[in-house]
Amino acid sequence: MTFKMKYPIKKKYLTKGTKRRSGIKMPKVGFIVAHDTGNDGSTALQNIKYYENSNNVMSASAHIFVDDIGIYECIPLLTDTPEKAWHVLYQKPLDNQIFGDDANDIAAGVELCFSHKRGSINNEEAYKRYVWVIAYICHKFGLDPAKAIIGHHILDPQRKTDPQNALSKMGKSYDQLLQDVVKEYYDCLPREELILKLKKWQIEMAHQSIENLNEKELLHDVDEWKKKVEDKPDEVLKDIPWLFFVMLDRLSENKKLEGGI
Repeated sequence: MTFKMKYPIKKKYLTKGTKRRSGIKMPKVGFIVAHDTGNDGSTALQNIKYYENSNNVMSASAHIFVDDIGIYECIPLLTDTPEKAWHVLYQKPLDNQIFGDDANDIAAGVELCFSHKRGSINNEEAYKRYVWVIAYICHKFGLDPAKAIIGHHILDPQRKTDPQNALSKMGKSYDQLLQDVVKEYYDCLPREELILKLKKWQIEMAHQSIENLNEKELLHDVDEWKKKVEDKPDEVLKDIPWLFFVMLDRLSENKKLEGGI
């Protein structure tokens, strides 16, 4: 399925085999860490140039830099086989607790460039590109945009404020960023794929409802009901609300059904 390609993604790879770009392949792309550069007025290309000029000084990097002019990938992620970038300290535990692995191993690192004092970057245009490329990463790697994004400030609150630092200078909040990415994700899907995703979500919710009803001893034959939902989703999903209200009606008369359904 296609995704609306609003902007080109330009390759500006760092030298491979250095501290900033090891060349180690990612086993998978499991989530996204939202960053900002922290450098007021510094463009995407200026940041990448700095990385390249100091490529054996330290092991700090990111996959993508975004400003008002473009989206630039300095470590392969979307334009080639994904490689690891060093954008969150390994000893921070929260990424493992939430996503089951270290950010440096399975997360995309996306940096937002901004301008407050100097005014050299159009923040609104930079933000649009930032939101879009995060949404596109979700689509590319099959990630849920409502669950797969986390700010650097959450993973390392003692040391980091990004991306809130840049967002606040743009008059935006972190929560707004998350909401805007989800909206962008669905806005960029073709109608056919959007319908499929919505139907999948409906089926998952129906399965969960069936499990809940079974736990309350209000519904028997769980596997049979799940199969019905999968085989004839349009037909069965229409019946689920009816079934739910019938059960509520019965519960109003009897606190506990003796035989179930």
